Amino acid sequence: MNEDQRLQSTQITATPAKPEKDYGQYFQSVYTPPSLKDAKKRGKEEVAYFDDFKIDPRFADMGKGRKFYIRTYGCQMNEHDTEVIAGILMQLGYELTSAVDDANVILLNTCAIRENAENKVFGELGHLKPLKLENPDVLIGVCGCMSQEESVVNKILKTYDQVDMIFGTHNIHRLPEILNEAYMSKEMVIDVWSKEGDVIENLPKVRKGKIKAWVNIMYGCDKFCTYCIVPYTRGKERSRRPADIIQEVRHLAAQGYKEVTLLGQNVNAYGKDFTDMTYGLGELMDELRMIDIPRIRFTTSHPRDFDDHLIEVLAKGGNLVDHIHLPVQSGSTSMLKIMARKYSREHYVELVRKIREAIPTVSLTTDIIVGFPNETEEQFEETLSLFKEIGYEMAFTYIYSPREGTPAAKMEDNVPMEVKKDRLQRLNAVVNEYAAAAMKAYEGQIVEVLVEGESKKNPDVLSGYTAKNKLVNFVGPKAIVGKLVKVKIITTKTWSLNGELIEIVSDQEVGV
Repeated sequence: MNEDQRLQSTQITATPAKPEKDYGQYFQSVYTPPSLKDAKKRGKEEVAYFDDFKIDPRFADMGKGRKFYIRTYGCQMNEHDTEVIAGILMQLGYELTSAVDDANVILLNTCAIRENAENKVFGELGHLKPLKLENPDVLIGVCGCMSQEESVVNKILKTYDQVDMIFGTHNIHRLPEILNEAYMSKEMVIDVWSKEGDVIENLPKVRKGKIKAWVNIMYGCDKFCTYCIVPYTRGKERSRRPADIIQEVRHLAAQGYKEVTLLGQNVNAYGKDFTDMTYGLGELMDELRMIDIPRIRFTTSHPRDFDDHLIEVLAKGGNLVDHIHLPVQSGSTSMLKIMARKYSREHYVELVRKIREAIPTVSLTTDIIVGFPNETEEQFEETLSLFKEIGYEMAFTYIYSPREGTPAAKMEDNVPMEVKKDRLQRLNAVVNEYAAAAMKAYEGQIVEVLVEGESKKNPDVLSGYTAKNKLVNFVGPKAIVGKLVKVKIITTKTWSLNGELIEIVSDQEVGV
């Protein structure tokens, strides 16, 4: 079969039906590529909840004597998806390996936010081709956000015949069925859902470490910022039920975890899709702060959904950390309008005023894009002035790159690359200045640090983070890894603090 025939035969498939509340529906053999047209539709169908995930007995020994390797790209959500994928694979009997050459199943869990991330994945697929030629029995799969893009799937079909399977972000729970089909089929298996709306509970997870954990509280995004592919790759907003989240956090606390980060593409839109009750992120945080776990944080927020009740709850403190990541993207109201951010500079500044009034110790960080289509020098200067007005302690900064399928991709990318790079450099100079000043203020202070392990640069030094997410390096015994300690800051750098160990905080002294 030639590549054109292969492309045609793979795409002539049934569109997956909306699963009814019968778990057997999850194991139908339906394979279909993504459709951007379908992904743009936002149905009003009710979100279905399933809380009885289990491995089909047919696949119980599938992984016996086999190993798997997962390479993860992108955000915390992808990292958390990898934890679930690993959990399912281990329930199937597979063993984790850190050596790609030793794996029987190789998965690339991908990110679609920026072009550079996609190019890395395609480069890695190229590197895997010799491995596939040497060992035809190894299964190579692509999953995550890139899998939800039509153009990506078509490119893989035409160019990367070493790939055995592609599955998306909405149907990770179908991995046993997908693997089974990949083992039996001579063709590439594609199982990507463009229509979504379900929440699957009780999925197994293999978490990294025993200190910090991610807890997904919702999926998807309905904001449709003009530059962003996420609403198409992650689907519409679907919130988990509060009881399931609270139970998971309680379980993590009982296991000895010291920090939980609540995840969502637009985390403070949590609960807006509930039709049977009024319950948002503020209500959830108010309940979680009563759990005996030292730190609870969340990411990532959208300024439009950051309401007064959430601010009121966060001001109660306790285990709710006083660090908020609040992406602004631009300091220009006219540019924010083109980006479809649905707030103005004035609205954002007022929101920050309310947060700081309620939480005087708050540390604010942000995301900023430069070089968006039609961005003028004056609009960029507004971004610089906003950064200084807010006084952020850190920012993730990016040059705009178009993502196929988004409204911005149809705009003329009329800011020259040399201008984009110049603006990024000027912005980063301000970011570095403010970050260094924020760190300098810690000199001589005693801070509480959650010790995560050895420093990446020096195994004789330990490192960890404060509640405000500041990296601290210090010398201490390995036995305190995973504990909260007091460290006196001696010297400061732009992105880290150096200190000396003062005392270990007992478990009875932390939390609420």
